[in-house]
Amino acid sequence: MPRRRLAREVAFQIVYQDDLNPQETATIDVAYLRERLQADDLIEFAKQLVRGVRNHREEIDGLIRRVAVNWSLERMSPTDRNLLRLGAYEVLYADTPPKAAINEAIELAKRFGGAQSGKFVNGILDQMMHEKAGGSDAGEPAVADEE
Repeated sequence: MPRRRLAREVAFQIVYQDDLNPQETATIDVAYLRERLQADDLIEFAKQLVRGVRNHREEIDGLIRRVAVNWSLERMSPTDRNLLRLGAYEVLYADTPPKAAINEAIELAKRFGGAQSGKFVNGILDQMMHEKAGGSDAGEPAVADEE
């Protein structure tokens, strides 16, 4: 597994935990990050992702609601919802190339989500990427989702 993918996986687990237990989200468990990631650069990357999702969650959720036609956040599986939050943060705010961020979110969706999670995450994040780039037409998917 690529190093940064592991950091994304750990960040996803924290964001997922935030979603299901919002009363316990004040800090990032650095001991957990050290145990899972061990390398300082990966720990910092995971912390950046978690902080970014937390700081921009309202805006990210609003964008997901707008882009995910016929899907409310509450109706989405917690896995898909939180992978979208993480991927959207990377696409919209991080230095990660958007197509790479989408691909990483798809890979995590395939690993942790349901049968259609990869395609669902790809479609939503691809549309966000295209809107960020200035076009409202999503066009071709950013990453081919082959199974």
